[in-house]
Amino acid sequence: MLSHVRIWSAIDQLAERYGLSVSGLARRAGLDATSFNRSKRQGPDGRDRWPSTESIAKVLAATGASLDEFMRLVEPAEGPTRRVPLIGLAQAGAGRLFSDDGMPVGGPGWDEVEFPDLAQERVFALEVQGDSMRPLYREGDIVIVSRTAAIRKGDRVVVRTTDGEVMAKELKRRTARGVELASLNPDHPDRVVPASAIDWMGRIMWARQ
Repeated sequence: MLSHVRIWSAIDQLAERYGLSVSGLARRAGLDATSFNRSKRQGPDGRDRWPSTESIAKVLAATGASLDEFMRLVEPAEGPTRRVPLIGLAQAGAGRLFSDDGMPVGGPGWDEVEFPDLAQERVFALEVQGDSMRPLYREGDIVIVSRTAAIRKGDRVVVRTTDGEVMAKELKRRTARGVELASLNPDHPDRVVPASAIDWMGRIMWARQ
């Protein structure tokens, strides 16, 4: 159930997930830097103060997080899980680890991880390595990638090229000629990948940090 403690805890977790303090999260959302301070969570009379729906909407817009992602922080999933194939992001470009349709072929190099069941989605897991996905994802985080989910502008995606390069970016634009990808880390350049150079592309559905 929704509670004052869980809502504020979700905001704290969201700030941490995006590499921010709660003050930094508030500033990024265009709010007063003290809006989310712990001292503001109760009034002078001791009554609980709740963040407004407008504040939460601004936070989601500023971070790119979905309402579903935020609600999973409020109410952690408690339900069926399944074992998902797992490999490191750096290793995902090597050898014949994927079938022609971009699904794991199993065998050496692959491990498994327990994750919430995503129904009929065909998914696998990648362990983040390096800093190319900061501040959204950090080294050691695990992202779940779907090869069957629809991909729209603004979605975070993993792309594997025909020469074995694997990258995690945000989809800016997709045409018959290829894709334009925005880097999650501002220290890394954006990319334009021709359609002929794309082996497969999958949508990042979930992250465990």
